[in-house]
Amino acid sequence: MALDPDLAAFIVDVEARRGRPVWEVSIPEARAQMRALRVDSVRPEDVVQVGAVTDSAVAGLPARLYRPAEADGPVPTVVYFHGGGWFRGDLDTHDQVVRRLVRDTGAVFVSIDYRLAPEHPWPAAAEDAVRVVSWVGDRLAELGGSEVLAVAGDSAGGNLAAIATQALRERVHAQLLVYPATDLLGPHASYDEFATGYLLTAEMTDYISSLYFSGEAPAPEDARHSPLYGDLAGLPPTVVATAEYDVLRDEGEAYAAALSAAGVHVDAVRHPGMIHGFLDQGHVSPAAAAATSDVNRRFARLLASIS
Repeated sequence: MALDPDLAAFIVDVEARRGRPVWEVSIPEARAQMRALRVDSVRPEDVVQVGAVTDSAVAGLPARLYRPAEADGPVPTVVYFHGGGWFRGDLDTHDQVVRRLVRDTGAVFVSIDYRLAPEHPWPAAAEDAVRVVSWVGDRLAELGGSEVLAVAGDSAGGNLAAIATQALRERVHAQLLVYPATDLLGPHASYDEFATGYLLTAEMTDYISSLYFSGEAPAPEDARHSPLYGDLAGLPPTVVATAEYDVLRDEGEAYAAALSAAGVHVDAVRHPGMIHGFLDQGHVSPAAAAATSDVNRRFARLLASIS
């Protein structure tokens, strides 16, 4: 399918306003670029309404707790990890993404502000993810109330969600991975196919890796950074959503295929015409809004099946 025309126009607009790419600006400027795109552009009347939102702390990290507007009895609790290449993104940049998920699934969500590179290079974020999911799992009765613990994340956050699920497979009941990074050091055809022109470029992913791995040198097939190489047997049912025009497409789909081969129930979907980041592009593209709703419906269906 052709690239969604609304997203094509969005790409042109973002590139024009961004100016220099992230690898040519300071880390604070790069983070400010993302906030300008995802936070400053949100009008008060467009904020998705949920039952309650509370800023708190989870396992020593900043967190935001979202409760659905209505709940008939106990509901699942979902830990959410934001994207941003492990070096930017925060509770605010993904506030709307999580609000939509809360509205569409009826679950309690705990969004986490994990440590970022380069101040805290790998494996800091991965360690945070495991620690946070364990902490939340010990407190389900006071959070969502049901015994269902799930994880979710997009992009770098999808990577962390997958890592935490592998580490805590006996405790996690479901996971949602949206255009996840699953093989950080391996070659995939989509990196060549969509290397430029779709916001997340191959050059940007190389820069991201240089920041994330600026501390300890990683082994090529370490599941603590590339969950594709982990033990996948016995993992919980999973929704994996990818975007057609995305450098991360093939590794996300490879992870879905590997999960399925390991006997895991997988609901995998490639969204045609979409680019990386479509979860937060519905305000410029009705097709992206529809794709986001589809992702949320699939996860809602999965949670309902195990509740």
